[in-house]
Amino acid sequence: MVQQRAQAVDSLYDTDETAWLEATAELVRLRHWEAVDAAHLAEYLDDMARRDKREVLSRLAVLIAHLLKWRFQPERRTRSWQETVEVQRQELDELLDSGSLRNYAEEILGKAYTNGVRQFVAETGLLETSVPNECESSLDEVLSAPLEES
Repeated sequence: MVQQRAQAVDSLYDTDETAWLEATAELVRLRHWEAVDAAHLAEYLDDMARRDKREVLSRLAVLIAHLLKWRFQPERRTRSWQETVEVQRQELDELLDSGSLRNYAEEILGKAYTNGVRQFVAETGLLETSVPNECESSLDEVLSAPLEES
């Protein structure tokens, strides 16, 4: 019976991921470890961790691009830029409740800055040399420093 249930759960992985997740969660709750599709579960959990890290990097880059636009194009400031900064900060605040994702954000701040500069250049047409080569702010400053009004 358990063997049949395990095979049924294994086959769900390829045909109905949501049903597979629900069935796997139920097996874990019931502590039916022998029936858990361990290989796919491990793969799925790894994918979730990578997804969360990609989201942190992406959101940081978008935030940095908008902070650069705000700083280096004061004459073009819009409520939309301000809103984007606020939304990215709120979303990152939620994500970075996880200690490991906060540590990851600290580690990749330089890469996020580089990506943000590339977005800034693409959106504004300004040269990369018009902004600092490296991020001049700490993660906490990027996440919470008030926008300058000028």
